[in-house]
Amino acid sequence: MNKNFLLKYKILFKIYLLYYALKYKFFINKKTYSQFGEDLVISNFFGNFVGKYVDIGCYHPVKYSNTALLHKKNWSGVNIDLSETSIQLFNYCRKKDLNIKACISDKKENISLYLVSDLSPLNSVDTENIEKFKLTNFKKVYIETQVFSELVLDNFDFLNIDCEGNDYKIIKSIDLKKYTPKIICIEIHSKNQELIYNYLQSFDYELFEKKDVSHIFKKI
Repeated sequence: MNKNFLLKYKILFKIYLLYYALKYKFFINKKTYSQFGEDLVISNFFGNFVGKYVDIGCYHPVKYSNTALLHKKNWSGVNIDLSETSIQLFNYCRKKDLNIKACISDKKENISLYLVSDLSPLNSVDTENIEKFKLTNFKKVYIETQVFSELVLDNFDFLNIDCEGNDYKIIKSIDLKKYTPKIICIEIHSKNQELIYNYLQSFDYELFEKKDVSHIFKKI
């Protein structure tokens, strides 16, 4: 590929990131940013409290975000995603957050990753997503997984997990005796529901509310 074209693309992308960061800071003020209104439930629970969040599979600082409303209320935290483009957007929009490109799992290993695009909510390590969403245009790459405890050192108040089928493996890799979020929002499907429910109940979390595939649990 022509070097001048690549340089021009990088410059244009940086301009776009700056534009979006300014738009996010000064012009994007919505009642809800979540896909199913999850952020309203979470925000109402915490009220005026200002705390810390961890968002795994953060995808985008605005679109489908369960933490944008909290961030607008002066929360901060850690955002983790597979996509470099996602993390660049977070770096520009949420400069005080720790934004990490990583694939979280219960151990370090090399695995296959199925990329639909540089910025897609369907990027996943789960092969079932290919059949479920009838994906034909995707790229298979290999990535080394990382463990949660090496990336997140401090406790936090809200945990969000949306990782397209890998949610149970991620939640069980998080030591819920060391980390004690007051609220956990996690994507639930038929194949992982019983596993996730049983796991969270064993650490004294009970179902608080359902918003479509997002199930919200609170610490008893």
